[in-house]
Amino acid sequence: MIVRFVNDMKKYFSYAKYSARSDLKSEVASSYLNWLWWILDPVMFMMVYTFIAVIVFKSKVQYFPVFVFIGLTLWNFFSKNIQGSVKMVRQNSSIVSKVYIPKYILVLQKMLVNGFKMMVSFVLVVIMMALYRVPVTLKVLYMIPIFALLVITTFGISCIVLHFGVFVDDLFNVVQILLRLIFYMSGIFYSIDDRLEGPLRSVLLYCNPASMLIKSARDCMLYSSTPNLKMLGIWGAASVVMCLIGIKLIYSYENSYVKVM
Repeated sequence: MIVRFVNDMKKYFSYAKYSARSDLKSEVASSYLNWLWWILDPVMFMMVYTFIAVIVFKSKVQYFPVFVFIGLTLWNFFSKNIQGSVKMVRQNSSIVSKVYIPKYILVLQKMLVNGFKMMVSFVLVVIMMALYRVPVTLKVLYMIPIFALLVITTFGISCIVLHFGVFVDDLFNVVQILLRLIFYMSGIFYSIDDRLEGPLRSVLLYCNPASMLIKSARDCMLYSSTPNLKMLGIWGAASVVMCLIGIKLIYSYENSYVKVM
């Protein structure tokens, strides 16, 4: 299976890349502001959450706008890919029914689109860090394994929900509700360390990949501290297992997807 996966990735990666580029172009073709929406969208969400937390709830978190922006940027990549994968096969039925393509390539294509938008947002994060005079140390290099883990985790979960989304019509609604719950459990506009203590804090931080990745990114980018490498390693292993399960499911059942649709 792994050999087949590697060979298929080499064969179909170009399709995913060019398809992602086409999606990005078509997305802004009919908009007056074009690509500026990729900047304005996360900025406006950051301003809303900053207003609510600072003005309404009197948050004292240091560098709070940057704090929120980092969380939103990682969350958007994670949630949009997973939610979009549920109906991925049905939405691409014209392609799936006519030519063979490993169905996880559709996930990869969407991840390239959202990954580009995430990189645009992180350019803004760097600019905001400079404006707020956030001290930068070599700890920021931990973002490399954090990004890698984010991609692997998202890909694994997306492949699994892609498979089950073909057979379970209501899965989209279930995933949407679960993602909304995880959003509020991930400390995107509040600090889990400040608000929670004891076992609940540990559960929210380490049993939720989104909150663990967001906290790790903030630790190394904003506070010059080392993230929890043990938990990164555990989730790295778990994510590889999820990828293997997702790929195995797709390879085993993808010939029946067209019949179900």
